[in-house]
Order: sequence, then C-alpha cells, then structure tokens
Amino acid sequence: MEWKNLDTLKTYQDMKQEGCRTDLTKELAGEKGARRVAAYQVPMAEGMIYSYAAKQVDDKVLEQLRALAEESDLADKFAELYNGAVINTGEKRLVLHQLTRGQLGKDVVADGVNKRAFYLEQQKRIAEFAEKIHKGEITNEKGEKFTTVVQIGIGGSDLGPRAMYLALENWAKKNGCFRMEARFISNVDPDDASGILNITDPEKSLFVLVSKSGTTLETLTNEAFVKNALEKKGLDASKHMIAVTSETSPLAKSSDYLEAFFMDDYIGGRYSSTSAVGGAVLSLAFGPEIFGRFLQGAAEEDKLAAERDPMKNPAMLDALIGVYERNILGYPATAVLPYSQALSRFPAHLQQVDMESNGKSVNRFGEPVDYPTGPVIFGEPGTNGQHSFYQLLHQGTDIVPLQFIGFRKSQIENDVQIQGSSSQQKLCANVAAQIMAFACGKEDENRNKYFAGNRPSSIIIGDQLTPEALGALLSHFENKVMFQGFLWNLNSFDQEGVQLGKVLAKRVLAHETDGALKAFSDLLDI
Repeated sequence: MEWKNLDTLKTYQDMKQEGCRTDLTKELAGEKGARRVAAYQVPMAEGMIYSYAAKQVDDKVLEQLRALAEESDLADKFAELYNGAVINTGEKRLVLHQLTRGQLGKDVVADGVNKRAFYLEQQKRIAEFAEKIHKGEITNEKGEKFTTVVQIGIGGSDLGPRAMYLALENWAKKNGCFRMEARFISNVDPDDASGILNITDPEKSLFVLVSKSGTTLETLTNEAFVKNALEKKGLDASKHMIAVTSETSPLAKSSDYLEAFFMDDYIGGRYSSTSAVGGAVLSLAFGPEIFGRFLQGAAEEDKLAAERDPMKNPAMLDALIGVYERNILGYPATAVLPYSQALSRFPAHLQQVDMESNGKSVNRFGEPVDYPTGPVIFGEPGTNGQHSFYQLLHQGTDIVPLQFIGFRKSQIENDVQIQGSSSQQKLCANVAAQIMAFACGKEDENRNKYFAGNRPSSIIIGDQLTPEALGALLSHFENKVMFQGFLWNLNSFDQEGVQLGKVLAKRVLAHETDGALKAFSDLLDI
C-alpha cells in the first residue's frame, strides 16, 4: 500500500481528460429518470439510503470511481486506521474515534492500554454517574436534584455535542426519555456565558468543563466566568462541576470537580461526539441507554464503511463523487441541507469536521499539492434556506453541489392537516421539488425566470431521526471526510491552521506587539 498524491494516479488522469458528460436535464426526465432513481442508491444503516441519482455521474464514471478507489487503496487505508496505525502523521498519533462505538479489526493497544476497553470503561463510569444524578443520589448542597446540564467547551467540544443534543431533544421528550435540559457555552465573548446564565438556575445546574489539555484559553475563561457567578450566589462551584479531559491534564485529579471523565490524544475534537466529550452531556440529558443507541447506529454505519466495494459503501461512494466534483468538475463548495429542524446545527458541525480535516495545501508528508482539496461547507435547514441562499444555488454563476438529508416522518405525533396535507408532507414535497428543480431547471424566454439546471445533489433519506439514525448519519460524514483525505493524500487528523491565531492572541494579551498588530490592538482598546 502506498500513499500517493491524487494527480499521480492513472485513473484520475484519465477522468481529468474526459471531464463531465452527464446531462441531468435528460437523465432525470420521464421514465428514464424514475429508473435512474431506483438504480442509483446505496443502503445505509438503520434503513436509510444514500441516493446519488441527481449527481453528474453515469455508469462509466462510476466504474472509473471504483477503479480510483482500488488504485488509491481506500479500503486498505481505512483498515490501517481502525487497526491502530499511526495515521495522524502530523502529530504522530493513532486515529481511534471508531473504537468509541465498536471494533472493526484487531485489538488496539496504545500506551500499554487496550483502547476499546478504555473507552468502554469511560462509558460505564459516565453511565453510573448519570444514573446517580437522575436518581438524586448526587445533588446540590440543598439536597435538590440537578435539572440542567451546561457544557463549557469550544470547537469539537461544543459543535458536535450541541448538534447531537438538538437533534434528539424533541424526540426524547416525545418518547419519555428526556432527563435534563442541556445548554452550551462556547464563545469567549462574555455575552455567551452571561446569556446562558441569565436563563439558567445555577443552584440546579451541573456544568461540564471539556478540555483535553486542560489549558484551552476560551474554555478556562468561561469556566472562571461561571465559577464567579456561582460564588456570587453563595454556591460551592466544586459541587456543580465535572470535567472531561485527558488523564494527564491538570483537571484530571483536581478537587474543583465532582468527577472527571477521560478522553485521549487519539480522538480529535471534531471526531469526539461518540467519546466522553459527547457521552457525558448526552447521557445526562437523555440517559445512558439513549447514548448507547446513538453509538450503535454509528457502529453499524462504520461496518459499511469497511466494505471494499464503493457500490456497497455509501461513505466511500459519497467521498469519491465529492472528489470528482471538486477535482474534475471544479466545484468549490458543498451545501449541506437537512430538511429537519432537529438537524439545525448539523451543518455547522460538518463544517468543522470537513474544513478542519481537509482544509490543507500540503500532503501527509508536508509537500505542497497541485490540486484543490477540501471544499467550503455551509448549510441551513430546509425550508428556511430556500428563502435565503437558494437563489444563488439555482441561478448563481457558481455551481454548488448539494447534500440533502430528509426523513419520511417527523419526530412528533401531533402534526396537522392544512390545505389537504400535513406539515411533514409539505416539508418532504419541498425537498423532492428542489432536487428536480436544481437538476432539470426550467426553460423561459425571460432570462430572469430561466433555470439552467444541471445543479447536482445527493440525498440521504431515512424513516425518522432516531438516536440510531443520528449515529449512522454522523458516521457517514466522518467516514466520507476520511476517505476524501485519503484520496487527496492529506493528514485529515491534525489542525495546525487553528494555532497561529492563538499564539498571536496571547502576544496581544501580554502587550508584546508592534507594527500593525499593535495598531489593530489599539483600535480594539486592548
């Protein structure tokens, strides 16, 4: 197995010469279109499907993508990852987030520890702690139950867990497994922490401080803000806080916390929703059983990602088509469009997963690459986005590939019939209509009303957004990003791009500046 740049692969060079031949306005017309929709789909876990019928591919392109997967050893590289190879070359680390929800290969031992056993131990400890909170065995100083959990973290310690909580909040309330309301503080802007504290009863709140190193500036600043607010109310902050951190951090054995749960260096923040980072807040909010079901869905989708054949591996196929769009067709961005209000923060989470992983201009050996890598990721839930940025998507000068997500059923039972259809039927009608409008367009002599079509999209369709379905969705996109990083020959698991600004900010706060940096600091009255 070799790690090669994309532009050195023969299959890629052949595809580059051919370019795009697929006209969606013809491929999706009439009965031919219906047959294409039936044929161009791949089963996912939890009864979901990945449909790529509205992508600019045909049978020949799909065969070339299969050959590209084989030539670039995608399946073998994934096997290397889940069997414990040092895939994160920048930081010389293993990449083990899949182990938090299951085991695809052999035992992985690092630092003298079986890592699957370590993650299971942390899940068990979190579950036992959550049960004690829910039963009132651990209470505030007055002997009252905690009713709210507040996560303090930033980046992967916030975006993923927040998105997962919002995705399941209404579902849990409907299904009788809602235990505690969860809120999140991330931005170092004091208005963020202040705003959350203004709507939270601190006496009945449990705060979860999340920092792997125990030194994250924004997180520790917000912790101090919260502690100050608790102390002003006469509360002992150490009776209201737990930590999620590494075993070697200064938070690990501190008396400032009721308990500490552990993660390790082998799980990056943006991949940490299935670790203790997401496990603590989600187990407290919904109960350990629901968190376990979420992990189960992710594990089932991971099994599909281990398939060698891209036509049976939805994440690999999605990745291959994405690289085709980025590098052959030249599309610079991708829009993630969930037709589910519960997934309102899912695009923001995927923005970090994708852009922090594959926003690189050097390969895994530190050598510059001569081809585009990660696309710009953005998105909002439908139908809100239709009344916002869809104008550019339909008629703008750039073609932006689209990734829709939709469910046949809502998370509630009390939907209403209005004008002959339910709200959920209207939502689903909109996503079906948008797929066809983007693909086929519309002829019109009035150029303002003319739609060129050939705007490609895929859709993941499920029955309902449950914990298992959410886990499968998360796994799909994590693995898609991983496969694309393999194709581009990148290290998708470090994030040096976030470090320079942190270093300069510390210089500003220490008043060790000159030139333009001092001038900007003075403008901001620092």
